[in-house]
Amino acid sequence: MTLDTSTPVRLTQLARGGGCACKIPPGELEDVVAGLRVAAPPDDLLVGLDDGDDAAVVRIDGGRAVVATADFFPPVVDDAYDWGRIAAANALSDVYAMGGEPLVAVNLLSWPRDLLPMELAAEVLRGGLDVATAGGCHVGGGHSVDDAEPKYGMAVTGIADPARLLRNDAGVAGTPLTLTKPLGVGVLNSRHKATGEVFEQAVAAMTTLNRDASRAALAAGATCATDVTGFGLLGHLLKLARASGVTAVIDAAAVPYLDGAREALRDGFVSGGTRRNLDWVRPHLDASVSEDELLLLADAQTSGGLLVAGELPGHPVVGHLAPSSESLLVVR
Repeated sequence: MTLDTSTPVRLTQLARGGGCACKIPPGELEDVVAGLRVAAPPDDLLVGLDDGDDAAVVRIDGGRAVVATADFFPPVVDDAYDWGRIAAANALSDVYAMGGEPLVAVNLLSWPRDLLPMELAAEVLRGGLDVATAGGCHVGGGHSVDDAEPKYGMAVTGIADPARLLRNDAGVAGTPLTLTKPLGVGVLNSRHKATGEVFEQAVAAMTTLNRDASRAALAAGATCATDVTGFGLLGHLLKLARASGVTAVIDAAAVPYLDGAREALRDGFVSGGTRRNLDWVRPHLDASVSEDELLLLADAQTSGGLLVAGELPGHPVVGHLAPSSESLLVVR
């Protein structure tokens, strides 16, 4: 394949999917890692594989814990610098979702060097560096491979107070649910990939760090949270409800969306990842809203917001946790 350099490079055309919509479906992933769980995990491993939380957490000396995660994906937008910023914000988000602060990151880069100029790779890395720096996180090198499909992300190490973590298994019935970013990134990114239209509101959402939301959650005394990424709001909420032994109730009318999201859904820009998300949660779902509404709630997000069990000033309450019932998810 030879790249046509007479027109601007559309990075999204070199990817089979886009962003976190490229995740392996949650049901398949759980089957893969099921045999990797340790029957009696060591006491210092505070968060591991058991509940599919956002990052691993290990207790170390001095009343501290290390938070470790990695995240990377193919281009979600055509602009190389913006892709780098989005990927970095998404990787840092896993640390924030655990109540931690990122300390250092290393780059993960796959690049078709015979197809794309290395100057574009430099722009991707520059975007990642700028966002990590804005989050107070050092970037110390990384790893690259020559690959047919471009991919970028980061492995991030952070620090947290082991007594003040945000976990997906700590939800308590009667607690409100707060969402810190609007949904709709997935359908807008699908439209961008198909048409080339640029949605600045989606880029702004994806490049906004979850740092302030994480700090606000800790200040409010929250102990349970997750970030909303490739498995959509419903998928991540299902994991939280299952891990916490509760039922999650969503008020669909209270969920915020980015401008243009409903129009993108209407016009058919729904990723395969979003449809797989909805298929996965459907056996656990009691819903009285339309199929279109459910698709938006299952929309595969990239660098989405935090879903916090608790109220955060300035962010909408979109539901609550209830005592465990026949359905893990209820949407009204």
